[in-house]
Amino acid sequence: MNTYNKLVRDKIPEIIKKNGQLCKSEKLDQSAYYRELRTKFKEELNEYLNTGNDQEAMEELSDVLEVIHALSEIHGKGYKDVEEVRQKKFNERGGFKERIFLIDVDDNH
Repeated sequence: MNTYNKLVRDKIPEIIKKNGQLCKSEKLDQSAYYRELRTKFKEELNEYLNTGNDQEAMEELSDVLEVIHALSEIHGKGYKDVEEVRQKKFNERGGFKERIFLIDVDDNH
């Protein structure tokens, strides 16, 4: 028996059962759900950072994005709201496409 004790996608218990296995799961309350989403975010980000190729990177980025969708709902918004804030910041400060690496700023001038 493998023990996971982690947040999984909604259809995972159904998939496990279709594979002829048994599993135990529970529905989290809001506080535990928020805590586990934050843990899942770290897990997915670490998995992305450890990918070895573009295909794996895309898989993990999609997982990160799914967690971001869920977290935005926890905060009483939706992904569209996150995208609006992202776009506003992009318009005001730009993105990262130019690959600018800031070395230092001289405050004395």
